[in-house]
Amino acid sequence: MLTFTIRRLVLAVPTLLFISLVIFALLEFAPGDPMAQVPLTVPPEVKEKMRLALGLGEPAYVRFWKWIVQFFWIEPQVMIDGIFGTALAEGEQRIISWQTRSPVMDIVAQRLPQTLWVVGVAYIVGILIAIPVGIYSAYRQYSIFDQAGTFVTMVGFSVPPFFTGPLVIMVFAVWLGWFPSIYDTTLEVNDWASLKKQFFQMFLPVMVLALQITAQISRFMRSSMLDNLNQDYVRTARAKGLGERAVVLIHVLRNSMIPVVTVIALGIPSIFGGAIITEQVFKVNGIGSLLIGSIQANDLPMVQTLTFIFAVLIVVFNLIADVLYGVLDPRIRYD
Repeated sequence: MLTFTIRRLVLAVPTLLFISLVIFALLEFAPGDPMAQVPLTVPPEVKEKMRLALGLGEPAYVRFWKWIVQFFWIEPQVMIDGIFGTALAEGEQRIISWQTRSPVMDIVAQRLPQTLWVVGVAYIVGILIAIPVGIYSAYRQYSIFDQAGTFVTMVGFSVPPFFTGPLVIMVFAVWLGWFPSIYDTTLEVNDWASLKKQFFQMFLPVMVLALQITAQISRFMRSSMLDNLNQDYVRTARAKGLGERAVVLIHVLRNSMIPVVTVIALGIPSIFGGAIITEQVFKVNGIGSLLIGSIQANDLPMVQTLTFIFAVLIVVFNLIADVLYGVLDPRIRYD
């Protein structure tokens, strides 16, 4: 397993380099001009100086190489400096946002906690609901609970967040007045009262995201459990006198979790992308709204960095899913 992990980590380097090249090329040839936001009263020669100041006067391959060095070499040093108080990246040129003229990773670090509050909690809640629902639905196949769960999950699959978001705002924020409709990103959690406010303002966006997560994972969990409940080893375990609880929750559940692990691991990067719409609906000042604003402002360094971060998450959680295969199923070996 260790050899497999090291091999995958080594192979991830050229994979990420190729992905970064594709992202850079797509953004390079995409329509849009960072000078489009500049007022028309600004003279053309001043616009040209501003363009040169942004580094747009250099060839594309030079700008790509600088971005690679900044992302993989300078930014990790900045992170080390922030943790240990060193000065490894002192005086080095970082990735700068064209829109704010601030380091991109500093802005990402400021926005990330808001996204993690919503996305992280929603994912945990979705998993905690989906796995028991999937197990019980499979064990009580075609029961009223199973049929009701099937209906709810189909609704979660079919209805997009840009519909469920305004719907829950209308019901729970406007009609009932139970929860706020706007997420207050300036709220600092430092006591029980602020924690309660944070819970109330998180409830609606977490509900929207958790519905999607629960719908996806519970259906995979149910299908995997049904496949294993009819296997020979289950009948053998029952014939040996094992209790039904031990058969289902120990033998069947462990084997059923193998395909579900892939869905859970690979769903983490995708839920960050899916949270873009939810953040727009509830005005959460997180990574999703940052990406949308950067696209609208033609802030290519910010868009390129955020898109590549999503790609890194996909590669990393692919590796995590493969490693967990071997942990859950001793028959799987990569040597």
